[in-house]
Amino acid sequence: MIRKKAYARAGVDVDLGNKLKRRIQSLVRQTHGAQVLGKIGGFGGLFRVQFSGMRDPVLVASIDSVGTKLKIAFAMNKHDSVGADMVNHCVNDIAVLGARPLFFLDYIGCEKLAPRVFDQLIRGFSGACRRAGCALIGGETAQLPGIYRKGEYDLAGCIVGVVDRKEIIDGSKIKHGDVVLGLASNGLHTNGYSLARKILFEKMRLNPKAVGKELLRVHKNYQPLLAKVPRGMIKGLAHITGGGLIDNLPRVLPKKCDAVIETKSWRVPSIFKILQQNGRVSSAEMYQVFNMGIGMVAIVAERDAKRARSILHARRIGRIERGKGKTRLLF
Repeated sequence: MIRKKAYARAGVDVDLGNKLKRRIQSLVRQTHGAQVLGKIGGFGGLFRVQFSGMRDPVLVASIDSVGTKLKIAFAMNKHDSVGADMVNHCVNDIAVLGARPLFFLDYIGCEKLAPRVFDQLIRGFSGACRRAGCALIGGETAQLPGIYRKGEYDLAGCIVGVVDRKEIIDGSKIKHGDVVLGLASNGLHTNGYSLARKILFEKMRLNPKAVGKELLRVHKNYQPLLAKVPRGMIKGLAHITGGGLIDNLPRVLPKKCDAVIETKSWRVPSIFKILQQNGRVSSAEMYQVFNMGIGMVAIVAERDAKRARSILHARRIGRIERGKGKTRLLF
């Protein structure tokens, strides 16, 4: 019998890690174009910059995690969807500035490598990167016994994109009279899961597998839709993540403008109603924790509202008024 190496007996199986990394190379290569240089598994990812047509290219970077949505993935033993969540969340975070994604790097921290779980995560990363036109050029997989619980892991993702400086969407042109458009979410996306889990599993005592499919709906990638809108038409964009409409809209508003949101202008998905009723959560807090059915907000001039709404398949959910850079909800 072959005895395990001392490091493997301590909980870190380097040989298994190397084996798994070799197995996923084809998935990673599927995201690569001519701009990706070097071999997979190097100390750093190489990406050849080509910004033809841009006069003043600006790199845009963002990093994020999936949060406690992972607990649902553990319960369902389904992991590809949270890999896709990670990529799409990051893509949206740079899309609000007008950027298109270039490359993505992932981090997986775990108690012990599980081949099936690892494969599913990489498939999720790879598929979402491929659909987003984004190269998966590197990552880190850390086996950390004593840090993570058995059978659990954490994810983080870093993305870099590019936008021509004159095309940056920063909200500075937003003014009184502009229109607020809402793009539908398809569920919780990647925020509010700590509260959702407490309500559904502790208060309502539901089996995670009974609602797991609904809770694991993949975070939408809005960048392809946003890219179809003519340049200069969108004045401001807000990705509705942690903080909801209340905290995310002010991130793009000028100091003297408020976003007035008509909460009855769209149908709030039933999952949020269930959470509010059973958790006895106030409406104000619901709109600060969850996206409430709106995953992305675009602000445009009144004259462009009809066309932008058609392109984005969006709803008119509010308007810009003079104020102090806040979100005002009308119930």
